[in-house]
Amino acid sequence: MAGEDMEEGLISSKSSATTTTVMVNESPSAAASSVTPMVVFSTMVAVCGSLGNGCATAYSSPAESGIIKDVGLSVAAYSLFASSLTIGGVVGSLINGKMADLFGRRYTMWIAEAFCLMGWLAIAFGKAAWLLDVGRLSTGIGLGIIFFFVPTYIAEITPEKFRGGFTACNELMICSGFSMAYFVGTMVSWRTLALIGAIPCTLHAIGVFFIPESPRWLAKLSREEEVLATLRSLRGKNAAIFEEAANITDFTEAFRGQPADGKLWDMFHPRYARILLVGIGIMLFPQIGGTSAVAYYAQSIFEKADFSSDFGQKSLAIVEIPFATASVLLTDKVGRRPLLLISASGMCLSCFIAGLAFCIQGHHLAKEITPVLVYFGILGYCVFNTIGMAGLPCVIMSEIFPINIKGRAGSLVSLISWTLSWTVAFTFNFMMEWSSAGTFLIFCLVWGSAVLFIFKLIPETKGRSLEELQASFTNVI
Repeated sequence: MAGEDMEEGLISSKSSATTTTVMVNESPSAAASSVTPMVVFSTMVAVCGSLGNGCATAYSSPAESGIIKDVGLSVAAYSLFASSLTIGGVVGSLINGKMADLFGRRYTMWIAEAFCLMGWLAIAFGKAAWLLDVGRLSTGIGLGIIFFFVPTYIAEITPEKFRGGFTACNELMICSGFSMAYFVGTMVSWRTLALIGAIPCTLHAIGVFFIPESPRWLAKLSREEEVLATLRSLRGKNAAIFEEAANITDFTEAFRGQPADGKLWDMFHPRYARILLVGIGIMLFPQIGGTSAVAYYAQSIFEKADFSSDFGQKSLAIVEIPFATASVLLTDKVGRRPLLLISASGMCLSCFIAGLAFCIQGHHLAKEITPVLVYFGILGYCVFNTIGMAGLPCVIMSEIFPINIKGRAGSLVSLISWTLSWTVAFTFNFMMEWSSAGTFLIFCLVWGSAVLFIFKLIPETKGRSLEELQASFTNVI
């Protein structure tokens, strides 16, 4: 009966939208599917948070030798510092969904940046090791809060024709921040690098006061007039917005009272089983596949292989941005699913190459080729990660969760992702001491499993409205 009620709600949504459109006599030429300056500006402000995310993720690699020398940390103590970012991410993920439901997308992003700014300043000016750990933790809390809702906000304000590319800009800016930290980190001190990392956070915190709220969140609160006003600012004064507004508000009403509209545990209703499986799975593989570990410890990986860490890190910084740009351009043309399959397959192969190289080194066979193979293995890993697995999981997550569970589902998926990220980041150095070859061969098996998961379970979301996608998922079971 719940499925029938939803279908009736969606049918009435379409009919009321059509009626509204006819009543206002909107011009067919006033299409609401074009990109306006406000959509571009709002996206640019939102992805300032992604730029800061990239800086924070990459920070621990170029800063490693300087912090260990200046503060006198052991390998275990530095592993704690580096992984404190993910501990904070776990904390932030516990509250991000509730905050976004209560305060909206804009103010949730502002609160997140307040944590990030405090963290960067503590790292830049802290003298004791515990202050650095607290600063890294605070930055992680901010990133944990913002993690899900930057791509979600972009997906909720962007016309469906351009939604994939605009949402993928989240990853482009993460890669830009990553590259900036790697490049600049080889030229400035680790304290100066922390101050540089605070710049995008400041820009984001200021910018959120000049962008509109998500129309989907406003519809959830039954603020129909504000939904219209927001869509008008996003689509332009001559755009045909009434049909889109009616679809958003009527679809939200169709979900009101459905399972998980009230209690947390109702989110695990069978209706949402497929959504949760896809959302959790697509975010699980990047973490247990070592993306955070490679980002945090690229310097030590290259040194382990007797390869120049400066050259290696700069190479990673160079390739990140063009391939992230390619992902943005291809997301709405090729589709999410093909890019994910290419990405996971390439990362599987890259991990095998790196594992084979360390195996050769361990058995003292042709040791001179180990540095080259490790270099190309890690370079390939980062290239294929950037093409798909780095950013597209967030794109898909921002698209598939319906409004009545989006906050809590975002918290759950974020919590799992950050917990696994911390586990892998903290244990990576110890795994490498156990067996460098074994570590990358384990990652190889993970990515092989990811290929099968994507092939069997991940749908294509290109060219479909958020409402259409979410209705199709929730009516599967």
